[in-house]
Amino acid sequence: MRKITIGKLRLAVQILFTVITNGYAYGFIHGKIYQGGLKYVCVPGLNCYSCPGALAACPIGALQALLNGQGVTVPFGVLGFFFVFGSLLGRVVCGFLCPFGLVQDLLYKIPIFHKRRRLPFHGILKYGKYVTLVLLVCVGSLFLFGGFAKIPAFCKYLCPSGTLFGALPLLGRNELLRSQTGGLFFWKLGVLVFLLILSVKVYRPFCQYLCPLGAVYGWFNRFSLVQIKWETDKCTSCMACQRACPVALCVQEISVSPECIRCGKCVDACPADCLHFTAAVRQNVQENDGRQKGEL
Repeated sequence: MRKITIGKLRLAVQILFTVITNGYAYGFIHGKIYQGGLKYVCVPGLNCYSCPGALAACPIGALQALLNGQGVTVPFGVLGFFFVFGSLLGRVVCGFLCPFGLVQDLLYKIPIFHKRRRLPFHGILKYGKYVTLVLLVCVGSLFLFGGFAKIPAFCKYLCPSGTLFGALPLLGRNELLRSQTGGLFFWKLGVLVFLLILSVKVYRPFCQYLCPLGAVYGWFNRFSLVQIKWETDKCTSCMACQRACPVALCVQEISVSPECIRCGKCVDACPADCLHFTAAVRQNVQENDGRQKGEL
């Protein structure tokens, strides 16, 4: 029974979180963006501010809004938000709480194409999300686009979540906006279509190679509260976890690697029950107790 629990739980959490955070039905019906008080609150996953159903803000969008303001300001609020959720969950956010991650997961399940877990040159391409974070989110908009004009470059030129959940529903209900579409919209639509098609063949290509939010949370993976513990004394080295891992991590990399989204597929696949979710505090206490007993 346990072998199917995590997968079903994860899918249920993904769907529930997507529905709740994009639950402004009036916006979808009338092509309006919710502008109430909740928009001053960020959700942990990638969730476009301009989505007509979005009830809260995207942390990457909020970060850019603060960086693109007048003068030079340090966005302490958003940085604190990243620290709290990163320290607690790491990339569990990517695996369980990101709407665009859910879209990619569902597309990968479509039984066409020969599936790949990684793109060729993965060892180089995986750093693309850090390049996106630095160049587009943090500093790129200051000099790469429009001279020294401050613009949210990631949201404006790349973010596929904003196009899928924001631009397309708004254009579908707003004739004035449709009349104003131009080259920029078709560029972003092309990016979205390319990533959606690629997601059918390659597991979560946007998350693995371009998402700045994944780059941020990945830094916390090694020491976040939620971990996947590997009990080496139970391990039979059958490699079932590595075969099940959607991003092809070996057992030594599971949970601690910045690429691990804590999806739990390795836990489900392990026949020896040597992998399981745990809280790092509890894990450290158990390890300390074991060392003390060994000393006695």
